[in-house]
Amino acid sequence: MRTPAEELGLLSRQVGGRVRSALLGIAPERMRDVVHRIGEDAHAARLIYLHHGGAEAVSILPAPLTVLPEQEAYLHTTALTLHDATRRLLELWLVDPDVRSALPVPHGDEDWIRHCWTPLHARSNPVFGRLDAVVLLESAQWKSTLQFLEPNLTGIGGLHMLPTAERILEQRLGPLLRQWDPALRLTLGQDIRELLAGQMLEHLEALGRPGRRLCFVEPRWAEDGPEEQTLLAEHLHRRLGVEVCHADPSELVLDGDEVLFHGQVVDLAYRDYSVEELRRLNQRGVDVSPMRALLAQDRMVSSIAAELEQKSMWEVFTDPALVRRHFTPGERQVFRRHVPWTRLVRGRRTELADGSVGHLPEFVRSERELLVLKPNRGYGGTGVCIGAEQTQGAWERAVDRAMAEPDGWVAQQRIQVPVHEFPVLAPDGGVHLEPFYVVLGLAPTEEGLSLTARASQEPVVNVARRGGLAVVMVAHPDFLDSH
Repeated sequence: MRTPAEELGLLSRQVGGRVRSALLGIAPERMRDVVHRIGEDAHAARLIYLHHGGAEAVSILPAPLTVLPEQEAYLHTTALTLHDATRRLLELWLVDPDVRSALPVPHGDEDWIRHCWTPLHARSNPVFGRLDAVVLLESAQWKSTLQFLEPNLTGIGGLHMLPTAERILEQRLGPLLRQWDPALRLTLGQDIRELLAGQMLEHLEALGRPGRRLCFVEPRWAEDGPEEQTLLAEHLHRRLGVEVCHADPSELVLDGDEVLFHGQVVDLAYRDYSVEELRRLNQRGVDVSPMRALLAQDRMVSSIAAELEQKSMWEVFTDPALVRRHFTPGERQVFRRHVPWTRLVRGRRTELADGSVGHLPEFVRSERELLVLKPNRGYGGTGVCIGAEQTQGAWERAVDRAMAEPDGWVAQQRIQVPVHEFPVLAPDGGVHLEPFYVVLGLAPTEEGLSLTARASQEPVVNVARRGGLAVVMVAHPDFLDSH
């Protein structure tokens, strides 16, 4: 007899099969037109990623992924549990040397952290983040396949791109899917912009500030990265009626306890800067005291707690002694089921991925096919080394490099990235399905979950590496009543 979770997975497989059948039923000339128009819409909506100053449009894959409401609810609950645990790590880091050992920070960053963490943060600690994860929703064992790969706690990308891509795909492809299969009812999930704005306004209320002027702070003249915070600020101003500005740290001014932008008070800021990046700006002569003041006054999203963002957070959640010391039975269950074994690469004995205790470097060298090496504080997929794709000699050199850069790398249990099929236009004008690796991005708050995806034909999936956006839509199972 199947469990309710297994029944959900099999139902999800039926939904996915119907979506794929509908896509293949669309005439090739019609699909070519849809793909062309999706690209035009993406360009018009400024879905742009900068590579060395050159603007490239981000592609939207012409097919939705689907999730059932019950599956979405489980993803939300699980992601929120893990996210809340990451927010609490700074409090543990301050009092537990074992947590500090797992989450090393540069001396200059530590000065900022200790200065900017105040009793205010213990009462209200706003962190808006995204957790990268994989899951096989169309499997009877879908719950056990959910694995969280790493955290992103500040300056997360896609705040404009993802909801824009969702609306473009729904408008261009949704009518054709409904025309082919009228009982196929798909709806968009929650807008990540709305979740962020809701958290920021809720935090303003908690602070008791009368003003509602928000400021999005990012490198306004950067030559790499998504171009979206100006668009995000414009959207939130239109949608919520709040005053929103967009600034570079060099444009902020500290006046007493207040931070000003063009002479106007900033009540709350959202940052796309780490403390390390702010310290580098300061070394170049930029006054970053306004940013430090916003962090210390708990008027920044994400808060100073996000400075512990590194992949070795997962070491805390997979170290038996630390989880018993600091986390509830419910949290430990989430970690055990959904967080892959992760360790900072350094010479030491620790619990290994197979549950035994042994010498870490020897284990990493010998278990190449089971592991991945990742830069501990890197992003964009840069430097990721998948052991199964390396020769033993190349893997040994990668381990040597990691050992030579103290606390710079983590070894993580390799998680198979799911593959989904998406329509691709062939040179002869036909349409066929091709496989793409897919990684989900889950942004949870108490109010809801934004569920998005990135897809690539390379196993390291990231928009920064020219991956595309895949839209996740909610499928409502009542359509099966018609059959």
